[in-house]
Amino acid sequence: MDKKEARRFCLEWRPRLMRFVAQKVGRHEDVEEIAQDTLMSVLVSLPRFKGKSKLSTFVFAIARHEIADFYRKQKIKKVLFSKLPFLKELVSKALGPELAFQELETKRRILATLKDIREGYAQVLRLKYMEGLSMRQIADRLNITVKAVESRLTRARAAFQEVYGDNAKLKTQNSKFFEEMEPDWAAVGD
Repeated sequence: MDKKEARRFCLEWRPRLMRFVAQKVGRHEDVEEIAQDTLMSVLVSLPRFKGKSKLSTFVFAIARHEIADFYRKQKIKKVLFSKLPFLKELVSKALGPELAFQELETKRRILATLKDIREGYAQVLRLKYMEGLSMRQIADRLNITVKAVESRLTRARAAFQEVYGDNAKLKTQNSKFFEEMEPDWAAVGD
């Protein structure tokens, strides 16, 4: 496959892959990265495609593997950083400004989400995850039972996930709107 064919293939498949990946991954940046990785893997693997299935089956199977790899890497990072916190700082320094920007953006989204959920839910989430209090400590501070803390925390997590996901969808919709509104800069230069 020459460059022109590869470009045409990517232009044809990218929108479908973006929609497919977006159904399984929340952050727009992650969707773009996984779709790009999938396209690259497909282009590398295409010579081995024998036509025994539809091309779409082949492409989406690779996408599913890329998504699984993405979540596996996320889990490894989470476990590794929780067990060896000094590595997080080391990796942050090594990866530089892009990672710092993503971390800042994530923190901003978390704080915005906490503002969008009920104050009681936000409070219990802050006590648990930002202050690092145990269930017993939260119960003592709020003057409620440990069982009530567990229940409130479960509802708070669900509310947080729902609002956080809605915020991500809104950001994706806004991003798509602005992408569609952007002029074709190559044409503008002519």
